[in-house]
Amino acid sequence: MISEEQGRLIAEEFLQASRRPNEPELAIDWSRVRVKERILIAPYNSSQFLTAGENQLLDCWPILVDLVSGRARFGELEERAFWKEA
Repeated sequence: MISEEQGRLIAEEFLQASRRPNEPELAIDWSRVRVKERILIAPYNSSQFLTAGENQLLDCWPILVDLVSGRARFGELEERAFWKEA
């Protein structure tokens, strides 16, 4: 089992490693990160959106970090009910 802080570091590394050269700079929205059922849910968006509060969101599934195994991956469409905020 890893700590939430370690999960946050893994999410950040995963996001940066998955970024393609033609994508805008991406950043995790730290104010919306939460843990549910031992899964760290880390939403992200373009850095420009997060700093300027622009109205256009990128269509980004969150990064999910399993706090038991330490594995990170992007959320999938069929999991949306799990990570979508109520």
